[in-house]
Amino acid sequence: MNARRAVPEGLEEVADGVWLLSGDIKGAMNIYFVEGPDGEIVQFDAGTSSMTKKNRAVIEAFGGIDRVVLGHAHADHRGTAPGLDVPVYCHPDEVADATSDASIAPYMHLKELEFAPVRWIYPFLLRRWDGGAVKIAGTVEEGETVAGFEVIHFPGHAPGLIGLWRESDRVALVSDVVYFVDSARLKPLPEGEGSVPHPAWAWDHQKAKESLRRLAALKPRVVAAGHEHPLRGEDLSEVLLRAADKY
Repeated sequence: MNARRAVPEGLEEVADGVWLLSGDIKGAMNIYFVEGPDGEIVQFDAGTSSMTKKNRAVIEAFGGIDRVVLGHAHADHRGTAPGLDVPVYCHPDEVADATSDASIAPYMHLKELEFAPVRWIYPFLLRRWDGGAVKIAGTVEEGETVAGFEVIHFPGHAPGLIGLWRESDRVALVSDVVYFVDSARLKPLPEGEGSVPHPAWAWDHQKAKESLRRLAALKPRVVAAGHEHPLRGEDLSEVLLRAADKY
């Protein structure tokens, strides 16, 4: 792909026309930039509020971007969005949470986390990560195209969670459909392994498991999630199916 604009320094190339900006705790919070076939630049997910300065610098280095698309509206995925001066889009089922002032979604049950120190620290972290309510300029739904990727609705972890799928090279940008971190212990998972998000975070945990199995059925070669480094392999379906049975 011939980039319309020069790629800013400090971004990791994930796939053709896809770049990762990581930051915050141990660099485990992810924001993706995608260049579409017509030169459109889209930001997928918006990380945490502490990443705003770096996020704005990347946008400026691109010479501007066209829009931000939220994978979902949790605090650690919408954090920079209010401070970017860029139109923000999300799935219709995510608008209510995206535009809410609440840093903790009403369906989250943090008391279900097994380790007391983790239960205690998350309310503080979620408030720290959050940039506040987001003004939503429009919505995207399953079957639409964003920068050459197909939008897929993956409900469960959040009601309007979406991913972006490119069939031509089997690249999936999936926000929190799968975790490559152990959120119950705040540490990375073993390399090459994933997990369905812990039930404490889920709008509907069974739907989250179904969505992860749907992702596995696509047989992706690259899975770029909301946290930690992307997972790569000729066929990641078995890893993802195991991840769906984690909880």
